[in-house]
Amino acid sequence: MKQIKFTKMHGISNDYIYINCMEVTPERLSELSIEMSDRHTGVGGDGIILICPSEVADFKMRIFNADGSEAKMCGNGSRCVGKYVYDYGLTDKNVVTLETLAGIKTLHLHVNKGKVDSVTVDMGEPVTSVREIPVIYNNEMMVNAPVDTSCGVVEMTAVSMGNPHGVVFVDSLDNVDVHGLGRELEIHPMWPDRANIEFAQINSPSEITMRVWERGSGETMACGTGACATAVAAALTGRTGDRVTVHLLGGDLEIYRNPDDSHIYMTGGATTVFEGVYERQS
Repeated sequence: MKQIKFTKMHGISNDYIYINCMEVTPERLSELSIEMSDRHTGVGGDGIILICPSEVADFKMRIFNADGSEAKMCGNGSRCVGKYVYDYGLTDKNVVTLETLAGIKTLHLHVNKGKVDSVTVDMGEPVTSVREIPVIYNNEMMVNAPVDTSCGVVEMTAVSMGNPHGVVFVDSLDNVDVHGLGRELEIHPMWPDRANIEFAQINSPSEITMRVWERGSGETMACGTGACATAVAAALTGRTGDRVTVHLLGGDLEIYRNPDDSHIYMTGGATTVFEGVYERQS
């Protein structure tokens, strides 16, 4: 595929390049993601997301970060996939199952005037076992654990929402070096596979403001799995209840933990920006 049709979409400014692979998939996907994600010489985005056929769900999603690494899950991306498959006529269902490397997710599509404008994703149960996240720590769970950094000691809580997250609660985001500390914590030796890092400020028992440093992409405007992980960490440490609004640079997400099954439900917008054809150079 020298010419690749794509659709640029974003979920509260977490922007990816979406490629319909229901019939054919491009080659050398890691290289392609690096090329297309470049904001100067490519399309520009936090990575590429492929929409593929699945033998176990309605569709399959594959995610490649801007640095070419493959991610297991993207909450904002999954909402955009839901919008894509409905708006482009690949399905007429309002409830869609999506295969990911983090398991099958269920998308509830909210349709307005024939188009999807928001999606609720059943993100499943959060993982707090250090072995399963994974994170190297000497207890079963890593909660408010002190971590030495170049900026001093920070307290971190580890959660997986299909990908590893380290959540750091701060008094004020104004005093956080998100880029410097985020990069340092992403590659800390305690993470065998690196991690997404969230810096979170508690505004009230039902409201959180956060910034995120994403593994493989750097700081992004939003991260759905990061918002879920932060909400889980906040409830786990007694800072909030089961339902919170998370404010990110790109917009807001509503996160709800169902006490009956411990599943995390994320609701937020999905937006189509433009379509195009990428001329692959090699």
